[in-house]
Amino acid sequence: MTTFGVEEEYLLVEADSLFPVPRNSRVLSGARALLGSGPGDLSPELLRAQIEVGTPVCTELDEVAEHLGRMRRLVGEAAVGAGCRVAVTGAGPYRGSGPALVTEGPRYADLAGDTPPLIHQHMINGMHVHVGIEDRELGVGVLNRLRPWLPALTALAANSPLWDGQDTGFSSWRTIAYGRWPVSGPPPLFSDARDYRVRTAGLIEAGMIRGRGQLYWQARLSDRYPTVEIRAMDTQLGVEEAVMFAGLLRALTTTLAGQVRQGSALVPVPQELLSAAVWHAARDGLAGSLLDPVRLRPAPAADVVTTLLEYVAPALKDAGDLDRVARALARLLSGGTGAARQRGALERGGPSALDSLLTSGTGV
Repeated sequence: MTTFGVEEEYLLVEADSLFPVPRNSRVLSGARALLGSGPGDLSPELLRAQIEVGTPVCTELDEVAEHLGRMRRLVGEAAVGAGCRVAVTGAGPYRGSGPALVTEGPRYADLAGDTPPLIHQHMINGMHVHVGIEDRELGVGVLNRLRPWLPALTALAANSPLWDGQDTGFSSWRTIAYGRWPVSGPPPLFSDARDYRVRTAGLIEAGMIRGRGQLYWQARLSDRYPTVEIRAMDTQLGVEEAVMFAGLLRALTTTLAGQVRQGSALVPVPQELLSAAVWHAARDGLAGSLLDPVRLRPAPAADVVTTLLEYVAPALKDAGDLDRVARALARLLSGGTGAARQRGALERGGPSALDSLLTSGTGV
């Protein structure tokens, strides 16, 4: 069975509002004490109002659900102990007063020195799914074939419509914010693993980025693990949505890897078309049309999602995940993305309803 794992980033907010608070060191200390020797990773993020969790390597969706639920709960409990709460959103709806405080450490200090305005506006949180691969040659083949599906994944996972107290007009403001970095958006086509290695090294040697950690593409090869890392998704409101994406992306990666092994022809998608399609997906979510990955023409979002499910259904069935993922996708199509639910909460109940929605994801 193909292995996989999930990383999620969260925002720390005041106990009585959604304004960010720089307490990740205290929350991490408390969460690590609660975790003890249990499985899972806890780490700081760029800003002191952010924290990241990671599951161990998993083989079943039930494992992902159990680990994510447990990690969310213990981080939520640690946050309460530190006098704050955890918000599960792709972007903080409020920035707070003054510049954001950067997590201590040379890596973060270097970034802050390079681009202060971008750093202080980086109150964004993503979900990353790692799927195990045999080798980097296969991984590059998967990346090349994954590219046309990135707009659909961006739209499905959109959960960041609000920024600095206003509706941005985008469903995934996080995607737009990431686009301001030098290396971001959909990855380019690579001819093979050597091409990937040479071109990414060239960015560092030319002084364009400080290291491979600044390869902010929506999908890349992990340098830490033998995985393809898909990064197109905003952090999700609930555990089950996150679990759905984990299952969906394992199935998609498995399907694409099979095509690589069989030597199936690759239909290249022009970079400019793909970048524009991701921008539109970030703006409209599931409310508009999406790029059809097969015909490379606009199609209703629901039709593209149906195409995606049909495309990966054999792999989902083989893993025993088809019913669970299909049900979760159906709920997403009927109930709306996280972005739609944030807007709905704000419209129906104002800031208090939004607060309840964004801070209920840890179960604390």
